[in-house]
Amino acid sequence: MTGRPRAFDRDEALDRAMRVFWRHGYEGTALSDLTAAMGINRPSLYAAYGNKEALFRQCLDRYHQGPARHVRESLAEPTARAVAERLLHGTVAVVTREEGPGCLLVHGALATGPGSEAVRAESAARRAAHRAALRARLERAADAGEFPPDTDPALLADHLTALTHGLAVQATEGFPAARLHRIAAHALRNWPH
Repeated sequence: MTGRPRAFDRDEALDRAMRVFWRHGYEGTALSDLTAAMGINRPSLYAAYGNKEALFRQCLDRYHQGPARHVRESLAEPTARAVAERLLHGTVAVVTREEGPGCLLVHGALATGPGSEAVRAESAARRAAHRAALRARLERAADAGEFPPDTDPALLADHLTALTHGLAVQATEGFPAARLHRIAAHALRNWPH
C-alpha cells in the first residue's frame, strides 16, 4: 500500500512557508503560523518537509532559487561593475517586496535563541559562501585588469556584502525602494576604475 496521496501542492505550500519565515524570521514563526499559511496540518508538514528547521532550510533554498536569484546570477555578469550593479539594484528589488520587507537570509535567523544555533549557523554559512563567490569573481576581474592595481578584491567583496545587508536592514525600517536605489547608485559612483 502506498498511502494516501497528498492533497496539496508541495511547491505552493513551500512558497507560502517561505513568505511566513521572510516576514517573521525563524524564531518569530510558530508551527501554527506555518500550517495555517500552508493550508496543511502538522502531520502533513512533518511528512512532506520534516521539522521546522528542515522546512526553513528548504525555504532558504527556495529563496535563493527564486526571489534572491539575482545574487547568484549577478556573478555571471561580464564586468565587475555590472556584477555590483545587478547585485545592489537586485537586492533593492527583493528587500522592498511585499513579502518582506528585508532579506530572509539576512534577518531570517540572526536573532535566535538556544536550540536554534544550527539555523543561525546555516544562514551564516550561506552568507559566507556568497561572500566567497563574490570575492572570487572580483579577483578574476582584478586579474583581467578591471581595477586599479591597488584595489583589494576581498575588501571590495566585503564592502558590497555589507552594503547589500545594510539595504535589507533599511528596507525593514521602511526606506522606500527609490531611496535605496539612490544609495546603491551613490555607492556605484565610487566604484574603482
